[in-house]
Amino acid sequence: MTPLLEVQGLHVAYADRMGEFCPALAGVSFDLGSGEILAIVGESGSGKSTLAAALLRLLPSNGKIQQGTVLFEGKNLLDASPQDLRRIRGGRIGLIFQEPSSSLHPTMRVGQQVSDVLAAHESLGRRTLSERTNQLLATLFPADAARISVSYPHELSGGQRQRVLIAQAITCGPSLLIADEPTASLDPTTQQEILQLFETLRQNLGLAIILITHNPALLASLADRLLVLYAGRVAEIGPTAQVLAAPKHPYTAALLRCLPSDFAKSQGTRKAKLQVIPGDAPDLSLHAQGCRFEPRCAVRMEMCKSDEPEAVAVGERHEVSCFKFPG
Repeated sequence: MTPLLEVQGLHVAYADRMGEFCPALAGVSFDLGSGEILAIVGESGSGKSTLAAALLRLLPSNGKIQQGTVLFEGKNLLDASPQDLRRIRGGRIGLIFQEPSSSLHPTMRVGQQVSDVLAAHESLGRRTLSERTNQLLATLFPADAARISVSYPHELSGGQRQRVLIAQAITCGPSLLIADEPTASLDPTTQQEILQLFETLRQNLGLAIILITHNPALLASLADRLLVLYAGRVAEIGPTAQVLAAPKHPYTAALLRCLPSDFAKSQGTRKAKLQVIPGDAPDLSLHAQGCRFEPRCAVRMEMCKSDEPEAVAVGERHEVSCFKFPG
C-alpha cells in the first residue's frame, strides 16, 4: 500500500548571522500510512519542531531545506507551488502549534477563528459556514459548545484552548494532522483527555497523525510507531511497543531511563529516582564527524568517533542507526 506521507533524505539547515548554515536535520526518512499515528520524540533541540515546519515549508526566513523529498498523497511538497501549498495547509494537512495562547487571536471569539479557517478553504454561504462551525464545536465540546463559540481565548482553560486549535486543524477534513507538543502546557489529567481525543479522531475520521513530544510515556498506548530523533538524525524508528520494551539505540534506552518511576514500573523496571543523560547535546555548528551521540554513549566504540552509522533493520518496520547492529 502506498504511504500517505513519505519523507526521504530530508536535510534542513539554519543560517547564522554570518550566513553560514548550521545543520538541523540530516537525512531524516520515514513514512506514514493512512490512519496511522506516528510519535516523534527526543530532547529539546533534537529537531522535532523543525521537522514539523519543514514538512509544510513553514520554516523561518533563515531556514533552508537543502535536499530531500516530502511526498504527500503522491505529490512532492517541496516542489509544490504557493497556490498548492495554500490549499494543502489547513485543507489536506492540519497543523497544531505548541502553545494555544500564542496561536489564537486574543481579541477574536473562538467560533469566528474556527469559521475563518473553513472560509479560507471553502466557498460557503454565511448560514452554512455557521452551521458547520457549530457542528464541529459541538463535537469537541458536547456540553458547552454555545458558550465556547462566543468566548475569547483568555476566558477558556488550557485544555479548552487546545481543543479550539484541534477544531481549526480538522475543520476542512484533512487526511493528516501534525501536532507539535500538543500537551506541553497541560496538567496530567488534561493531557490524557487530549490524547484520547486524538485517538477518537483517528477512529472516527480516519486521520493519520504525527504527534511530536519530548515525553514518550504519554504515547505508550496511543502511537503505532515511535521515531526517536537525536541531534537532527533518526536514531531509531519502530513499533511503539517494541521500542519501549526493548530499545535498540543507546540514546533511546537512555531517554527511557529518564522517565518518571511510575511509567518505568509499568514497563517492568524499578527506578528509585529520575535519571539524566550525562553530557550535553552536540553543537551542530561544529560539523563534527562520527555518531552524534558518541560523546554521551556508554557503549561507544572507536569507529563511532569517525563514522556515521546507517539505519539497519532489526525487526519488522524497526530500524536503528547504531554500529552495534551491523547491516
